[in-house]
Amino acid sequence: MKFKIDATTPFSSARAGEITTDHGVIPTPIFMPVGTVGSVKGVHMRELREDIDAKIILGNTYHLYLRPGLDVIRGAGGLHKFNSWNRPILTDSGGFQVFSLSSNRKLKEEGAYFRSHIDGSKHLFTPEGVVDIQRTIGSDIMMALDECPPGTSDFSYARKSLDLTHRWLKRGWQRYQETEGLYGYSQAYFPIVQGCVYPELRKESAKFVSDLGADGNAIGGLAVGEPTEKMYEMIEVVNDILPSDRPRYLMGVGTPANILEAIDRGVDMMDCVMPTRNGRNGMLFTSNGIMNMRNKKWADDFSEMDPDGTAWVDHEYSRAYVRHLFVSQELLAMQIASVHNLAFYLHLVKEARKHIVAGDFASWKKEMIERVTRRL
Repeated sequence: MKFKIDATTPFSSARAGEITTDHGVIPTPIFMPVGTVGSVKGVHMRELREDIDAKIILGNTYHLYLRPGLDVIRGAGGLHKFNSWNRPILTDSGGFQVFSLSSNRKLKEEGAYFRSHIDGSKHLFTPEGVVDIQRTIGSDIMMALDECPPGTSDFSYARKSLDLTHRWLKRGWQRYQETEGLYGYSQAYFPIVQGCVYPELRKESAKFVSDLGADGNAIGGLAVGEPTEKMYEMIEVVNDILPSDRPRYLMGVGTPANILEAIDRGVDMMDCVMPTRNGRNGMLFTSNGIMNMRNKKWADDFSEMDPDGTAWVDHEYSRAYVRHLFVSQELLAMQIASVHNLAFYLHLVKEARKHIVAGDFASWKKEMIERVTRRL
């Protein structure tokens, strides 16, 4: 994997760059749709490629390991062939999913023991094992196994959690270096900075991660219950230390405003389930504000769903029709909203990149945050 910076911009840490993988080039900053089980909910791969123009999507080690299982994925020739996606894929190591199981997992020195949410069967994820699993999945970018502590953790817990994450990282990094991909193309491995909301822990973790010299680095453990301003503070603390010549990936964030603030602080890659999850519940993000499509105000509004939108659904369907679909609980409503929201998110980061290159990102971002946070 290669990364180059094309442009920086005044009064901001934002940068425009380019990640090159064996499955394609990713312009940054970039938003990555979440395809947890090998699919982005309700969205065809053709729509992701041709309408949304996603440059990279996510898969999840925990979910793919449990179902369909590694034998099926390896038999297909890797996830790219299994789900018919010919662009880059990033896989989360499953650390966050195991963390979210809480009552059904135990963390030990050897790894994370957990019970499947599907059938209750017992499993163990080790730092080495999740590298092997991601080798089988065949993602272009693999993530290290970490523990993601709650944003409200006290210092003592955060300290112990970080020490465990760092010990796991050493083992995972070694396994990555002594193994190769299975399908004839290269795979990158991103370590994850943790440390909860404690600047001294975040600085220590960022230094530990930087010293590995990986192709890219991730910032984890944010947007998990801590105040938004604390999240922004931690991003700044970490990005002051992480190497500027490697991509920085902020995991699991967030709203359009969160994304713009993260880009402003030097983040290159982001992902979140919000565009599809909120879309399925009737929330549309637009460049002029947020629309709740269940509201009665749209019942006789026959204008285009989003006149400024970049997706075909924005101009094909009226607001009244989309509201009717949601009120009627039609599956098509959720598909339309998912396509729209993902297209908007990808459009937003493209526009951010354009303004970084033009040198006026700071003023554009201020205006856009005011617009995207309005309630319509």
